[in-house]
Amino acid sequence: MPVPTDDLADIRPLADADAQQFWRQHISKEATHATHFMNDDWPARNGVWTDQGEWQVCWESESAELPELIAAHLSWEDNTIVYFCHTSSHVLQTSWRTFKKHWKNFLFYDDEPILIGKKRQQVVRFHSDGTFELGIRPAESK
Repeated sequence: MPVPTDDLADIRPLADADAQQFWRQHISKEATHATHFMNDDWPARNGVWTDQGEWQVCWESESAELPELIAAHLSWEDNTIVYFCHTSSHVLQTSWRTFKKHWKNFLFYDDEPILIGKKRQQVVRFHSDGTFELGIRPAESK
């Protein structure tokens, strides 16, 4: 799916060292991928994930809209900086406006990525089976 040049300029992969630093500070100090989370990593803790839904049905539809549950959970301002975290070395930075507009493009690689907003507690984890989980990140991991 094509992305206009202006929006493409707003999607920035972090350099490897920056991605790893971001991942260690905001996702996990030890695990390099969501399949390796330990019990002390916030994404693996009980009580973080509060709701579930399906993203793939919306992704396959003609509509560009995010799944309703995700849009309601992440009621951020359009200029909020967001990070789409695939692995410790693959983190994309963009604005909430750009992510909402092109979310389907971000999910072409759907191997357990986590979406977090800068200085926001709400998070979403996407699963490769077409489902997602909504969560609240603990304050110490922001």
